[in-house]
Amino acid sequence: MNYLGLSRKEMAKTVDLLNDLLSNYHIYYQNLRNYHWNVEGKAFFDLHEQFEALYDDAKLKIDEIAERILTLRLRPVSKMSAYLERAEIKEAEITTNEMAMAETVLDNHRVLIANMREVIRAAGKVEDEGTIDMIGGFLGSLEKASWMLDAWHARKEAHATA
Repeated sequence: MNYLGLSRKEMAKTVDLLNDLLSNYHIYYQNLRNYHWNVEGKAFFDLHEQFEALYDDAKLKIDEIAERILTLRLRPVSKMSAYLERAEIKEAEITTNEMAMAETVLDNHRVLIANMREVIRAAGKVEDEGTIDMIGGFLGSLEKASWMLDAWHARKEAHATA
């Protein structure tokens, strides 16, 4: 039954982009876990807590994206090998450099934000308001998290050069 009034053909582009977003979120999530486990030094408490909050949020977003794809009556990508192949975000190297960690997370955010904007554009073309609403909320939240992490990074960078 087509309870949404949207055809699978109409939804194909949006779902493809949602699967890209899902893949990027999985790699981003693991990058955050990597950093949460490996952060050291003066910023330990700041970043350890921040990375945990970000990966807890990412875990929820991963499930919501996959369930949105299922709601659209299509299938989410669900293999790690597929995530690694599809994702623009790459696995982060193990490091204890807090500035490098913050820069990588901010770069991951840049990719996710661009990906979300693509999803919103594609969903708008087929009047998929449910996807637009969900991703729009994700976008605002991630932009705020990016601003806060960037402010922390700028403060640390200014102290390092002072």
